[in-house]
Amino acid sequence: MVNTLFLPELREMLADENRAELEEFCVALNPARTAEFMEGLDDGEAWQVLQYATPERRAEIFGYFSEGRQLLMLLGEAPSQIAELLEEIPADDRVDMIQRLPEDRVEKILPLLPVEDRRDIQRLQSYPEGTAGALMTTEVAMLTPELTARQALEELGRQASELETIYYLYVVDENRLLLGIVSARQLVSSLGNAAKTLGEMMESDVVVATTTENQEEVAQKVEKYNLLAIPVVDSGRHLVGIITHDDVIDVVREELAEDAQRIAAVEPLEEAYLRIGLMTLSWKRGLWLTILFFAALLTAFALFHYDQELAQYDWLVWFIPLIISAGGNSGSQSATLVITAMTSGEVQFKDWPRVMHREIIVSLMLGGFLALIGYAVAYFLAPSPFDALVIPLTLVLVIFCGCFCGGALPIIFKRLGLDPAMMSNPFVAGIVDILGIVIYINIARLILGGP
Repeated sequence: MVNTLFLPELREMLADENRAELEEFCVALNPARTAEFMEGLDDGEAWQVLQYATPERRAEIFGYFSEGRQLLMLLGEAPSQIAELLEEIPADDRVDMIQRLPEDRVEKILPLLPVEDRRDIQRLQSYPEGTAGALMTTEVAMLTPELTARQALEELGRQASELETIYYLYVVDENRLLLGIVSARQLVSSLGNAAKTLGEMMESDVVVATTTENQEEVAQKVEKYNLLAIPVVDSGRHLVGIITHDDVIDVVREELAEDAQRIAAVEPLEEAYLRIGLMTLSWKRGLWLTILFFAALLTAFALFHYDQELAQYDWLVWFIPLIISAGGNSGSQSATLVITAMTSGEVQFKDWPRVMHREIIVSLMLGGFLALIGYAVAYFLAPSPFDALVIPLTLVLVIFCGCFCGGALPIIFKRLGLDPAMMSNPFVAGIVDILGIVIYINIARLILGGP
């Protein structure tokens, strides 16, 4: 509401080309708030306002626009102005923006960037998507071990304008071999000791990520060791960049979104839901939906195969939805719990005996509880109390199968090198549905007698 009320004044400043007030607007607030106040402007107006900010401030504000808006601006404005903006954007974000642009647009912008920036872009683009190398920024504070705290602070002041963050200072030799790490707090605390060098105060046992390491594994390291940034090294332990906590948050959010979509039997979306093409969205949903459709057909064939039993004991039909839902729901619960535990790193393949032990016990407890309820209902609907035993026995076995499949299948997929989230809830439910019908009819045969 505040943003909307302010828009007429902002547009009036633009119409009057009121440089003083527009420059003040760009620096008066936090960059994120400034971007919020510009939401009501069209892309051309927003770009005009940005031109009144210093290059560094312009890049900060631009970083808080949505990806869609950023892309439209990068497509529509002059290549020279785009290049000036990209110079000030952190290296990792800069590469992400360039990769979203059409090739012909990139060819116009890249020659306008400094040579060092172009080399940096090409180097980061060479790493496979989803690896630490593709995620890192090369703007990192590197200092040599012989510097004292005061000398290091002076050197840091010279490097500061080129750095994305200075949470940690990385101690390297002349070949950029990573020797250790010094926190900014350690550095400031050591200013009183004039003779103490970085080599003496650094921690040599540094948690690192390799350039080829999966970004999900990197995120788990950052979470486990509670890091604000993690250094990235090559195969020779030469420091090539860092990954900051904000990038890790993006990775975690991305991985969680992908897992949630896979759990719902949707192929992960590369774009935001409201921006992705309808044909693409239909394909990504329809692929697994078709697979699950054929799985459901198997349930229909199973029912057809047992038509004699169902015709002879028509009351069994009344409980089919109950049996199917109990098995499918229990399997979905187990699959969700195991998949999320594996995603967070809590459960590894070596933990499978513990997982299955827990699922077996829980399935018997849940099955026993629901079996009592099921028998109480069947007691009044079945021809006799003895016939009603079909329902509780089936529920126990079906819930056992549901929990067993939901717990085991994601672990098996992980062992095969596949994403455990592919063993989605609907997929597990489809398998358990078929098993449930088979178990149901065979228990009915044993208790009621039949062909």
